[in-house]
Amino acid sequence: MTVFLYTFTEREKVYNMMELLTGARFTTSYTRVGGQTRDLPAGFLPLLENFLKELPPVIDEVDNLLSRNRIFVDRTKGVGTITKEQAIGYGLTGPNLRGSGVDHDLRKKQPYLGYEQYDFDIPIGSVGDAYDRYLVRMEEMRQSMRIIRQVIDSLPGGAINVTDAKNFPPLKTTVMTKMEELIHHFIVHTEGLDAPAGEVYFGHENPKGELGFYINSKGGGTPYRLKIRSPSFVNLSILPKILPGHMISDVVAILGSLDFVMGECDR
Repeated sequence: MTVFLYTFTEREKVYNMMELLTGARFTTSYTRVGGQTRDLPAGFLPLLENFLKELPPVIDEVDNLLSRNRIFVDRTKGVGTITKEQAIGYGLTGPNLRGSGVDHDLRKKQPYLGYEQYDFDIPIGSVGDAYDRYLVRMEEMRQSMRIIRQVIDSLPGGAINVTDAKNFPPLKTTVMTKMEELIHHFIVHTEGLDAPAGEVYFGHENPKGELGFYINSKGGGTPYRLKIRSPSFVNLSILPKILPGHMISDVVAILGSLDFVMGECDR
């Protein structure tokens, strides 16, 4: 119960900051092609810095409550073990891959969004069981705070979007008063951006693993083909391999250690 209260309270703080930044607590719509919808609101950075000061003691407390707890260790060590070869063969990514001892993180291997500027470590496991996957995620929270602090220290000023007004909706004040801006508004929102013809795949490091998008374009604002690589869908493919031989009660720990979202698995 104590662990639940800790995690619930800190999660609520994160949701509150997300709401302040984006206007929504959970399902956000903040980024845009070439930038974002708005700049950081007043008071956001002090709120974030205060959160970064309060979170480490909470993580340490949860660590002390669980990592050497006899019951927790007995129910997770040696449970749901995934070897390095199995993790690679089944296409696992993220903490589930790194928990099996594979040193692979797209933020290091194929840096994007400035990750090459930041100093952080990639925690990996050695056994590949549910306990290893738990330890990896505990350390990743600490590394995430380390990255955020560096982002705050190097946050630039200036414009928040590229200087290409054609790909951005005009201001609401002009949409309501000028015909050209009204037409531009409807074109952007109904036809989408005029993407060049060709194909592209981009994967990035998501909390669940590699979230990737393949787009095949013939031009215009709608893809000819679109494929989303959802990490949870791929990670769950290993269940038939690792579940046999375990007790029914172990299934709860195994599923929790894989940390999936069923919304990604709907096919």
